[in-house]
Amino acid sequence: MPASNLTSLFRKAGKAAAATRSTAVKTTTSAEDVTLKQYVSSLGSSAASPLTSTKTKHSKKSPKTPSPTETSFSKPLSELAIESSKLESSAEGSTEYQKISEILCVNAGLDLVGFPDSPATNDPKRLERVFDIPWLPSLSSNNTSLRRKDVSRERKAKWVFKSTQHDRLGRLLKMCGQKLGSDATLQVFGKLGRESGVKEYNGLMRLCIDTARKTEDEDVALDQIYKAYQLFKSMQEQGFPIEEETYGPFIMYLIDMALVEEFQFFRKVIIDENPSSLSRLAYYEMLLWIKVDNADKIQELCNYVRSDDGGDKSNLQENYLLALCESAREKELMLLLETIDFTKVLSEDLVVNIFKALGRLSLESFAKKFIMELKTQDIGVESISNFIYSYAVGMPNLPVEDVILKSKNLHTELDVTPSSVLYEKIIMHCCDSLKVYMALEIVEQMFEVGLTLSRETFHSILNACDECCEYNLVHRLYPAISRYNLQPNGETFRIMINLSVKMKDFNGAYDMIKDLDKHNLEPKAGMYNAIMAGHFREKNFHGGLMVFKQMEGADVRPDSQTYSYLISNCNREEDIIEYYEEMKRSGIQVTKHVYMALINGYAACGQFEKAKQVVWQLVSDKGLPVKNLNEIKSVLVSALASHGMISDALDLYEEITQAKFNLEPKAIISLIEHTQCEGELSRLLRLLDQLNPDYWVDGCFRVILYCVRYKHLSSAIDLLGKLKDKFYTDIVALEVLFDEVFCQVAEIEPVDLQFGLDLLRAIKEELGLVPSRKSLDFLLGACTSAKDLQSSFLIWKEYQTAGLPYNVLSFVRMYQALLASGNHKSAHKILDKIPQDDPHVRCVITACQTAYQTTSTSKKVAKKMEKKKRKKKKKTETEVG
Repeated sequence: MPASNLTSLFRKAGKAAAATRSTAVKTTTSAEDVTLKQYVSSLGSSAASPLTSTKTKHSKKSPKTPSPTETSFSKPLSELAIESSKLESSAEGSTEYQKISEILCVNAGLDLVGFPDSPATNDPKRLERVFDIPWLPSLSSNNTSLRRKDVSRERKAKWVFKSTQHDRLGRLLKMCGQKLGSDATLQVFGKLGRESGVKEYNGLMRLCIDTARKTEDEDVALDQIYKAYQLFKSMQEQGFPIEEETYGPFIMYLIDMALVEEFQFFRKVIIDENPSSLSRLAYYEMLLWIKVDNADKIQELCNYVRSDDGGDKSNLQENYLLALCESAREKELMLLLETIDFTKVLSEDLVVNIFKALGRLSLESFAKKFIMELKTQDIGVESISNFIYSYAVGMPNLPVEDVILKSKNLHTELDVTPSSVLYEKIIMHCCDSLKVYMALEIVEQMFEVGLTLSRETFHSILNACDECCEYNLVHRLYPAISRYNLQPNGETFRIMINLSVKMKDFNGAYDMIKDLDKHNLEPKAGMYNAIMAGHFREKNFHGGLMVFKQMEGADVRPDSQTYSYLISNCNREEDIIEYYEEMKRSGIQVTKHVYMALINGYAACGQFEKAKQVVWQLVSDKGLPVKNLNEIKSVLVSALASHGMISDALDLYEEITQAKFNLEPKAIISLIEHTQCEGELSRLLRLLDQLNPDYWVDGCFRVILYCVRYKHLSSAIDLLGKLKDKFYTDIVALEVLFDEVFCQVAEIEPVDLQFGLDLLRAIKEELGLVPSRKSLDFLLGACTSAKDLQSSFLIWKEYQTAGLPYNVLSFVRMYQALLASGNHKSAHKILDKIPQDDPHVRCVITACQTAYQTTSTSKKVAKKMEKKKRKKKKKTETEVG
């Protein structure tokens, strides 16, 4: 970024603002915008009544006198936004209005998304009128309730939501910024007529800074940072407090970009406005000099706080120390640590960071010294125990078991009693690393010393068991509830029931439901839903229906998820209609999951047109937010693809992408999996590019298998190279993926052994990888299928090249390949090297001899018969002659 340009802009803006300071002018909200503001507020609240707007609290600073010529710095945010929009061309404005309507409008937005080529979409005046019509009242009460129901369900499934204005605003800003960009978002908030407050300014400043970080265009970055600075100056002119939440993201951007002159300028502005921020700015100043590697400046700051000139420098010391703890500058960190009095450090978080830094630098002597100092003070044993753990967990590349050992040894050596906080932190560390057996050992030790386990930590262990597929551990954890007097809740039982179901222990799951009374808990629909889902996963439809009957017997009211499971697993259209009508009679709201179940149910029954009608009806009703509608369309794509209607699925995919929406990852995976016709590689690669990192490996592997099937060697190597880059630290995972590729080579009929050999060569030469034993085993198996003697010897040598000693399996596979190719002499030599003390090995050898020697004998007999016939025929011809 051209630093001089940015500095120039800052200085000009500062001079202009100094000449024209004014108070904030409250934005008048037009009657037409009231409904829109209510709709935007409803994004974060499930309350039925519209939210009323509250006045923004200004700082107690006296207002500044406005000048005759008012600049943009002294205007409300809404006016700044509106003026910004005037800079855009009319064509760009129409596009922005269309995007805005797709995000915020329910009625007007859906038709634009569903029918991108309609005349209404191409009418700029109509798009500009989108903001002038009352959208919310036109929604039916049923659709409004449906939308709220979906929003509520989504919150409960993903996070514990606290409905605050800050959360709503943050999510709205993020959504608009992602879909529209910062410029158009300024226009949106300008049109809303919302009164400018600290939250609004901070949110939009972060949006501008995030845009600047992501772009590679210096001019765009310069423009966005200048806009953020304008917002900052506007806050300053209106008397808002300038706290760290406001200046922090801005000043961190300057540090990350190593803009020293701009940092100094902006730092002075902040200090002038808020002198109390001086000590906190010391933290950022130290970060700046660390970033630009200015050792002289770092030393100068350290010397200043170490000098004894009578002043209180404790706050500066702490902030400099915090910055150094986040760096790798051991020398300067040691200088400050030798000076600072640990017993006077106010912030426990700072002490934690210090001990983590000591661990990272392996400075155990300092850690012990500071612990001994802290023990002389009135500091709780839990805090000291936490500091010791922070040191151990901060040590680089330390396995979980070593973190545990180091923590225990230090506690013993320093005579510190391990606290419940320490045990729970270690348990959480084990769970994060999916070391559930270690976590259970710590739990046992915790109970032995008379400490109790919190419910949240117990849930973390259960979730870790689920994540690492150790479902059987629920049998060990469930008795611990009674044995150690833990206090479970409904969620505890739901997770344990789910674990039991995943290991197909349905009886155990039912026993847990029966035990609910012992803990004064009542069965919930979610518990039965977990059992029902397990039966349906096993294709046990009768078992799933029995769960529904048991819910009725236990007087547990089914919810929308229950009916979703039932509908999606119906094999008759009549049953779908019956469950759907029963659900509506029960007063249960139809959620997006029910619509998804309807699509899957109709598709399973072969009623594809009715599955499509579910979506088209929702489009015409305009009763769902665009995001939910897109998710439902993605389910339709997946259902069509998985039931052989790949052409229809691809058509719908193209429609969604043309409407500027993205297909859900699972639907993309389904398209990749079922698009198996030759000539579709370019489409599959395009689909792969749309997957997020969580699903990319799965999609990439499926595309590689397609390349193997249709002999696209170069594309397969390119994708394998990307997998190598992704798993460069996980050799085991990489080997598993490569083994599956060679397994595919061996299984495809007819076997194309040359492709397998070319793939092996490319992996060695182009990717620089050594083939695994399994990969070579699969190739040797392919040699057997192809009856290729020369390739068999070639692969046999690869074991030695890769440094892999021959084992029983490799000898047996080579023996099989030699028999198949007819080289019985070499096969006999290999047979002598195979240990035959294992009955399974003897069985395999006998099977090979039966299969290939019988075939060989049959061929020899046939040749002898043919030879006799020829001799007899020749003799007859001679006698006739």
